[in-house]
Parts: sequence; structure tokens; C-alpha cells
Amino acid sequence: MRFNEKELVSLSRQPSERAAELGMRGPKKGDVVKKRLVKLIVNFLFYFRTDEEEPVGALLLEQCRVEREDDLAFSVAFLDEAERKYLFECDSQEQCLDWIDSIIKASYEFMRKNLIFYRTEIHRLTGKDPLEQYGISDETRFQVNSGLPPLPATST
Repeated sequence: MRFNEKELVSLSRQPSERAAELGMRGPKKGDVVKKRLVKLIVNFLFYFRTDEEEPVGALLLEQCRVEREDDLAFSVAFLDEAERKYLFECDSQEQCLDWIDSIIKASYEFMRKNLIFYRTEIHRLTGKDPLEQYGISDETRFQVNSGLPPLPATST
């Protein structure tokens, strides 16, 4: 994937949805757990050395799987490289569960599915497409094959 390093560094300095010092082990064999400042910003998980301001790396949280490894640890693995797993160790079970929940909800795919669900529910309850007033039609990129029939066209 292509990215602009300066823009990523700039994004890493934005306010985070969640941040903490966690133990982190990378996906390579022989990697050891290291203390990292981990910040969740939009759909990126940035990780920093605890004494530096620029990130060591970033994970784009799309097409990934988040799994609880044990009471104090979770992992992030990407669907196209399932064997490459990043492990994160937390200080408490509650912190671990909060991180898992936040990471799952950070992906564009999660937000898109929620948009479609609520759009369909509002349409079902009111008979009106809530996005129509913004010029967003059924043919837009927000639609996915959700197993639901397309919303019926409304006449104005």
C-alpha cells in the first residue's frame, strides 16, 4: 500500500480515541515483547517507542481480525496474511476488552455496515431514506450486498 509518511506522522499527532503503554510483539519469529505507546487514531493503530514522538509503525485496521489471546492479551492479524500476528499485552482484563472493542469499531467496514443497518431500519420505520436529503442514492458506494433487498425508490 502506498502512503505519505509525513501525513501519517501528522495523523499520529492527532487526539486519539484510545492510548496506553502496552506490551507489543511484532509478527516476525524471534520478536520479543517490548513496551510501546499504542494510539488508536481513526482506523490506524500507531505504535511508538515510549520515549519518542514519531511512530515506529502503524497498522491500518482494515481487513483484519482481532482476537483475545488470554485475559490480558489480544492479537491483530490481517486476512491476507493470517500468519503475521501482532500481539498486545494489557495491564488488566478490562483494558484488554476495551482495546478489542475499540479496534473492532475503528474499521471503515464496521462503520459502513452500521450505516447500512441504521439506514435500512430508519427506512423500514419511516418509509423514507434518511440519506436521500443529502443526495445519496441506493446506487452509491455505501451499499453492500447485505442480503437485504435494495431500498425501494421513493417519489418526491
